Amino acid sequence: MYLKEVAFRQGFVDLPVNGASVRTRYADAGDPDAPPVILLHGTGGHWETFAANLGVLSKSFRCLAVDMVGNGFSDKPDFDYEIPIYVEHVLNLMEHFGVAKAHFVGMSLGAWVTARIAADHPERVDRVILMSPAGKEAAAANMARIRAERTKAVNDPTWESLHAVFAHLIADEANRLPDLIGLRRSIYERADTRETIDHLLILQDPDARDRNLIPESQWTSIKAPVMVVTSGRDHGVYQDTATTIAGLIPNAETFEMPDVRHWPHFEDPAAFNVAAVEFLNR
Repeated sequence: MYLKEVAFRQGFVDLPVNGASVRTRYADAGDPDAPPVILLHGTGGHWETFAANLGVLSKSFRCLAVDMVGNGFSDKPDFDYEIPIYVEHVLNLMEHFGVAKAHFVGMSLGAWVTARIAADHPERVDRVILMSPAGKEAAAANMARIRAERTKAVNDPTWESLHAVFAHLIADEANRLPDLIGLRRSIYERADTRETIDHLLILQDPDARDRNLIPESQWTSIKAPVMVVTSGRDHGVYQDTATTIAGLIPNAETFEMPDVRHWPHFEDPAAFNVAAVEFLNR
């Protein structure tokens, strides 16, 4: 519903990742000469995560939203998708489109990838928005929940199993749009999604999680201006991470959204879009 009057181009491009050629799905909206913004979704997601934001953001920026490797309708090669793999994919997307430096908007897994890029490749990063951020700590109960929910939904992609996933993403039932759930269901019904679900969920493994976490010394090394969105109805680990990293990143500020869960930008796009445009335009 949000994209009916938005001018954008969807396409596929082959990008190298870990020795594989990954057919990568993306959306490109806005003036090609405008400041670029890279938008990164969460675990098992797709670029339509940002459907409610592209219309507004693309009036001021060139928006590149991507299905990260192993997610959405992009290729799912036969190796684990750890943070360095996602970073390589995103940097190669930027190279393909000739983007030397960009703003970043990342949620959950996408926030983790964004923070890793900001810490390791500061020359590629302008301003940053982090929502429902991961990457600071390992919460065993939350990791087990994600693994169980997503594995069940992929192996039995019914409306009921997908609703269970979205209940943890979006607080208000009215915002769990059938089109959105149907799109996610079509991804989970794919054979390649089912065959690679363990690669996708590797970051829910305690050992893999630990070796991919960003230590405090690297959070404090991030030089980019950062807006951390705090979601008042999200799971505790994400609220705690948002508060903690906002205190660690030297040039960070918070934007409070008390009535949303894990997808603040989708649940209350009017509030988020205004704040995002103002922050990115500074």
